[in-house]
Amino acid sequence: MDNIGLGLFSIPKILENDLEGSIKIMSKIGIREFELYGPYPFSSEIEKESWALVTPKLGFSASGFYNHSPEHFKALLQQYQITAPSMHTDLYTLESNMVELAKASRIMGAKYVVLPFIPESERLDLDSYKKMGERFNEIGRQAKEEGVKFAYHNHGYGLIPEDGVVPLELILKGTDLEIVFFEMDLFWTTAGKANPIELLKRYEGRYKLLHIKDMKKITNFKGKGSTYVEWMELFPLLVPSGEGAIPLKEIIEIAQKTGMEHYFIEQDLAGDPIGDIETSFKYLDGLSF
Repeated sequence: MDNIGLGLFSIPKILENDLEGSIKIMSKIGIREFELYGPYPFSSEIEKESWALVTPKLGFSASGFYNHSPEHFKALLQQYQITAPSMHTDLYTLESNMVELAKASRIMGAKYVVLPFIPESERLDLDSYKKMGERFNEIGRQAKEEGVKFAYHNHGYGLIPEDGVVPLELILKGTDLEIVFFEMDLFWTTAGKANPIELLKRYEGRYKLLHIKDMKKITNFKGKGSTYVEWMELFPLLVPSGEGAIPLKEIIEIAQKTGMEHYFIEQDLAGDPIGDIETSFKYLDGLSF
């Protein structure tokens, strides 16, 4: 695997405490790509307010460009041979401020602007998912006009059938394959009772980014995976790549054949983030196909 990346939400506290030192450590491990997360200076007020409410519980506040301009942050990454091909953002910034988002993305060299999750209030029923597909098409159109690509990262919800219909598939089938792309999260896909390999094969070419996580024991949500409570219940099962039960090698081999472009290690709330990332990197770097 070339250019193994890291989702920066894996190391938020150490980035906040020592930005350059943390980047240097990741580079030394072998990480060559970062996926950023917001909010950014141009993010929607809804996102900024939402973030302000949860940061006291999370124990960290820095995100976006870590109080730097995108130009300066990119230059800092370049010192350590790291690029940032993807930027997570929020639904309302994507819909209301694509111009500024895309401008920053182009400066950073980010090809993809990614929605990490759909707000709970925007996914109440199957009709909401259908309408979201229409909204995604418009976001994708605006992204293309600004020279970037839009992708949606699946969380745990939307994978379990409702009235015989898988909500995520309403989005996959209802969006233009030329302008709406997808990022698969292996941990949440598995928790939602979906099969990553089947999805990659069925929707070949749609998935361009992959969050690589492993699960100590294959476990599904007690419900539909719709709430923070359900997500948090499964965090203790997150283990470094290669130490769990998700068939990572098999999945990655299929991903490489179906159009995947970027692979990001993600270790949410890891007790030993640096050690776990290094373990994951060594496992992934040692894979051969």
